[in-house]
Amino acid sequence: QVQLVESGGGLVQAGGSLRLSCAASGRTGTTYAMAWFRQAPGKEREFVSAISWNGGNQYYGDSVKGRFTIDRDNAKNTVYLQMNNLKPEDTAVYSCYAKIKIATTPIEGSYWGQGTQVTVSS
Repeated sequence: QVQLVESGGGLVQAGGSLRLSCAASGRTGTTYAMAWFRQAPGKEREFVSAISWNGGNQYYGDSVKGRFTIDRDNAKNTVYLQMNNLKPEDTAVYSCYAKIKIATTPIEGSYWGQGTQVTVSS
């Protein structure tokens, strides 16, 4: 009923930049908080960044503060993650999360995208 699709991952050299996108589609009524998480091989999932429903509040994990910026376009039901000054330790699968109220119902659910690979070479 609701899908999240990420894009924008790829291979970049250390110091470079990437911009990830995550678009929600389907029976999306109200999209509340949206967030990015990442998981590197052999490591636990790590919180990267989150943004409130109106974009007024942004939150960042300590490892990305000052380098990553989250924003959203509610008209497009899309959240973005601008990643600057990338480091090899940023290499991971980045997944989008959103809390969404399904249209015409009182049901709220948590949804995840399939993930997009980001690889930073040294």
